[in-house]
Amino acid sequence: MKEIEFKRPELEDKEIITSYFEKAPSRSCERTFVNVYLWSRHYKVRYAVIEEALVFKSEDRGTAFAYPAGEPESVKKALEFLMAYCKERECPFILYNVTPEMFTQLEGWYPGRFTVEYDRDIADYVYESEKLATLAGKKLHGKRNHINKFKSLYPGWIYEELSDDNVEDCFQMALKWRNKNGCEDDPEKNAEMCVTLNSLRLYKELGLKGGVLKVDGKIVAFTVGERLCDDTFVVHIEKAFADVEGAYPMINQQFVQHECTDYTYVNREEDTGAEGLRKAKLSYRPAFLEEKGVVREA
Repeated sequence: MKEIEFKRPELEDKEIITSYFEKAPSRSCERTFVNVYLWSRHYKVRYAVIEEALVFKSEDRGTAFAYPAGEPESVKKALEFLMAYCKERECPFILYNVTPEMFTQLEGWYPGRFTVEYDRDIADYVYESEKLATLAGKKLHGKRNHINKFKSLYPGWIYEELSDDNVEDCFQMALKWRNKNGCEDDPEKNAEMCVTLNSLRLYKELGLKGGVLKVDGKIVAFTVGERLCDDTFVVHIEKAFADVEGAYPMINQQFVQHECTDYTYVNREEDTGAEGLRKAKLSYRPAFLEEKGVVREA
């Protein structure tokens, strides 16, 4: 069996990786070059093109592979290759970040051969963009109150698009946020902060869109995201000062109003099992959760 060389995603790989994701659109937040590139520094993830399909390998999980991306025929060939690869190395065949759609495809080819175990902590929250933009209805009444409070407390607020004129100020705001939120003592928070700073530093190269909320000329919140597929936009990062009342709901709504109205859905990623984050994400009433799980041989 030929040896496959897996390599770390670099900026120059953006076009090739994106082209494979486009062949197999998904609403899972992992299916964007930005996510892969920025997080591959923290999680040991490498990629290769196998049988004309894109395959990611995670070293952190022993030997496990993301579900291949590409045309169905190529995906099936890549899966056959990976099964043989694992058999030869006498290691279990494991796929991670498998969505229900992917599992249905797998089950169609190999009925009853595999099981999937979904992990609630990594399910993405997907919302209707119209609801996030208007916050209409009784269930989102509390959010409207927070925004009205923000507007009354900070009449001098403005919203701006992320640009070369304000990106350095966002960078400085993120560093202040890091100091206020104890990121140094928490490896996960620290990794997320590295991703945040790199997404700002490379926002143009990565093709990201961002929004900035200012009060009296000072940045109190910013957010960054991109197109995920034809009907879904994904928000990768959102930071606000907790002591600026209503800053989080305000940047959330403003960004959706300015950047996401061409999309039916907005994916706001997972809650990682953090109780406070789960409560906050559920309070916005998601349209559905994009589940992801681990596949093993039955």
